[in-house]
Amino acid sequence: MATIKDVAARAGVALGTASRVLSGSSQTSADSRSRVLAAAAELGYIANGPARSLRRARTDVLGLLVSDIRNPFFSELAHAAEQEARHHGYTVLLANANEDAEQADAYLQTFAGQRIDGLLFSPQSTVSPQLAATLASGLPLVFLNRRIEGVDAPLYGTDNAQGVEQVLAWLRSRGHHDVAFVGGPDTISTGAERRAAYLAGRQAHGINTDERLLDAGDFLAGGAAEAMSRILDHDVPFTAVFGANGLTTLGVVRALRERLGAERAARIEIVSFDDLDWFEFASPPISAVRNDASSIGRLGVRGLVDLIAGRPAPGRRVPTTFADRALPAVR
Repeated sequence: MATIKDVAARAGVALGTASRVLSGSSQTSADSRSRVLAAAAELGYIANGPARSLRRARTDVLGLLVSDIRNPFFSELAHAAEQEARHHGYTVLLANANEDAEQADAYLQTFAGQRIDGLLFSPQSTVSPQLAATLASGLPLVFLNRRIEGVDAPLYGTDNAQGVEQVLAWLRSRGHHDVAFVGGPDTISTGAERRAAYLAGRQAHGINTDERLLDAGDFLAGGAAEAMSRILDHDVPFTAVFGANGLTTLGVVRALRERLGAERAARIEIVSFDDLDWFEFASPPISAVRNDASSIGRLGVRGLVDLIAGRPAPGRRVPTTFADRALPAVR
């Protein structure tokens, strides 16, 4: 097992410098910090538990790093987590990654300097050197709704497979065969899981398997609109579109109306994974999978509190419900 001396040697820095970087101190140069974090990630460095406990003092502060605070799902999750944390005697420091891995790393570094007691994290992609250093420090951490493959941390999130199955069953009940799917990035676990569930289940539900009806955005409205436009460019007919999250669905609606006009766009039935407040007032209304963001936020805090106290926190997938706002069935 790698030691802090091994990390210092690999990075070419003094032992004290490596120690300051890995403990979250800001009293190091950007170059030294980058080299130490890279070395820790390469070596799989894990901090010594007893020594770590001696130098950490409880602050009663939790860090909460969400993917994009503009996404109503994460706004609701953050509110619930903050209220639950207060119930357990913790203050929450909230940070927004803005769906940007570099911005997420910057906040992870800030949290390290703040000596938080634990971290609630909705990640963007893979293990960066900064996240590797956070994990190596032994800081208690739980994932919220998104996870990183290979990282042993509890996940509290949506049951994506159940939600997609609800959509597929609804599409079949509505008589849809030709369906376009606008997903999210496969580098994000929710994007990968929802796409995989859709691909695995569409044939059993009588959904067209033409790959030209599939595309992916960035889980934001702009990227989804571009993906929807690419599908339209293929000129393959479809009667419904499935958007893989709320902001993706917003981008789908925008692209359809811009490209087809409001009247033609209204003839295409839209269903969303994530329910936004305005969906029920759209014309026509948009049916949607409902995530229980509040439960995810509360459960995540409870799990993190258990980890901080040395108790097991197994993680949990939270069931979805479905809001059916369909007009009379397609004929």
